[in-house]
Amino acid sequence: MSQVTENPMKKITLEKVVLNMGVGKSGDVIEIAKKALDQISGKRSCAREAKETQRDWGVRKGEPIGAAVTIRGEDARALLKRLLEAKGNTVNGRSFDNFGNYSFGIREHIDIPGVKYDPQIGILGLGISVTLTRPGYGIRRRSKHKASVGKSHIITSQEAKDYLTKEFGVTVA
Repeated sequence: MSQVTENPMKKITLEKVVLNMGVGKSGDVIEIAKKALDQISGKRSCAREAKETQRDWGVRKGEPIGAAVTIRGEDARALLKRLLEAKGNTVNGRSFDNFGNYSFGIREHIDIPGVKYDPQIGILGLGISVTLTRPGYGIRRRSKHKASVGKSHIITSQEAKDYLTKEFGVTVA
């Protein structure tokens, strides 16, 4: 009688959920986007600056052109459940990359359960990025002796789909 145990280093967990609203110009629209993200997440959002100048679009380097907020831990799990519910608990199979990340968008932020329409904000769309991780992934970011994650330890697209299906009850289309 051999007992098969699961390797604890292979356990996949939710690292973070990032909400992003790109509005393309600075001014009042940035404050409106930040207010909408605060309402959705319950956390304080911050403005994101342009990385380079785009003369055709009238954007200068360092100018605020969007707003974002990062949520981790149990708050991220609860928020992701609400966000997936807004998408009808279905995910697109092509939205997964080969490193355990998943991204999707919501056209109208008022579709998210628990978010009420506010005439001062209006209706805005947003992008959501979900990052999954395994124990040992910290070697990529630590300050001393950085290293790459081994090929057999990287979260594949299929493993990420299986995790979302098992943990959040979504269907992959």
